[in-house]
Amino acid sequence: MTGRPTRVLLVDDHTLVRAGVRRILDAHAGLRVIGEVPDGNAALEALAAGDVDVVVLDLTMPGRDGFSVLAEIRRRWPGVRVIVLTMHSSGEYVARAVREGAKGYLLKDSAVQDLVAAIEAVMEGGEFYSPAVQRSLADALRQESRPPSPLEQLTEREREVLRLVAEGLATKEIAARLFISTRTVESHRANLMRKLDLHSVALLTQFAIREGLVRHS
Repeated sequence: MTGRPTRVLLVDDHTLVRAGVRRILDAHAGLRVIGEVPDGNAALEALAAGDVDVVVLDLTMPGRDGFSVLAEIRRRWPGVRVIVLTMHSSGEYVARAVREGAKGYLLKDSAVQDLVAAIEAVMEGGEFYSPAVQRSLADALRQESRPPSPLEQLTEREREVLRLVAEGLATKEIAARLFISTRTVESHRANLMRKLDLHSVALLTQFAIREGLVRHS
């Protein structure tokens, strides 16, 4: 890469992961890490405040998740390239990330080998997927005709409510967090139970953990 360094923003809620990724990138003169943030809201603030070329993005984080960040970047900063760096290798995750605008998708255990090459590829207008991810994406494409998964049937707001329910927030707390009424929260929760055929908070929580919306503490 020539000219000014490629400006990279790291988005991951694990300090050690960010430190490891930064060491990889700092070893290359053509790359400059301009910031590290632990969640999706902070990522959007950093993007609004700075000149970013590439975002290296985890998918599972507290607050706004990586898919929501991807959609917002595509809407507000279409020239910013996003490389997903995650532990989720399922075809559903990969396909959804690609649909939301990711130009690269790497597993965390391949970061040392592939991350710099991925950044170079997306900066040249291409895409980059690690071998395991390519296999998952191919599997997902072969299954595109299948009925949508339960998670795919939920709206973005329903996924937000589901995540907050699974994190243990009460109805009033969810309403305050999302700036909606308690009645609207109750309506979303009823819709979740109907769509998922899961008729208790405990079952909704198990589903959210299984689907990677929250981590099991």
